[in-house]
Amino acid sequence: MEFFIDTADLEQIKQASSWGILDGVTTNPTLVSKEGLRGAKAIEQRYVDICNSVTGAVSAEVLSTAFSDMVAEGEKLASLHEQIVVKVPMTADGIKAIAYFNSKGIRTNCTLVFSVGQALIAAKAGATYVSPFLGRLDDIATDGLNLISEIRLIYDNYRFRTKILAASIRSTMHIINCAKVGADVITGPLSAMQGLLKHPLTDSGLEKFLLDARKLTP
Repeated sequence: MEFFIDTADLEQIKQASSWGILDGVTTNPTLVSKEGLRGAKAIEQRYVDICNSVTGAVSAEVLSTAFSDMVAEGEKLASLHEQIVVKVPMTADGIKAIAYFNSKGIRTNCTLVFSVGQALIAAKAGATYVSPFLGRLDDIATDGLNLISEIRLIYDNYRFRTKILAASIRSTMHIINCAKVGADVITGPLSAMQGLLKHPLTDSGLEKFLLDARKLTP
């Protein structure tokens, strides 16, 4: 499983990257706005800075909703850095844009996916990644993990190369459960990844080892 961090915060990205387990980054307009960035130049520079902080894919989202505008914006984003993956919403124009980008060798991430049918059509269009939003489905009492399981089954049935990128990860258990059902990638906050490091028995065991080690010191 690949680990992406879902943020536009450079310090958090560098912290996760320093562990040696970070495979990529996802962003969206909401995350970028939280960083106080305004204007195309500032946002584009942040994408480049993120790419220079990691070695893997960096999803940068188009803000347009019409096909021709998505194409123009996506091509510009892709030209910023070879690591950029163009993030495109799950709409009819979005699917058309994904097919276009696929024909041009531009990688894409189909975002805002909430059904198996949407995931199927995104894969047919040639999306590099498809992003089912686990947390948002959980918010409305819908089983997000079951959606990922069903997508996994269909993709395996037909050997689609599209990767399942579990998005809207809210907790450490979301990560673990996504690993169980076969998501290719998770993207979530730094806090969810930090939770994987922790266990009370590890803490108490280390405390005892250090205590006993001090007894060995003359």
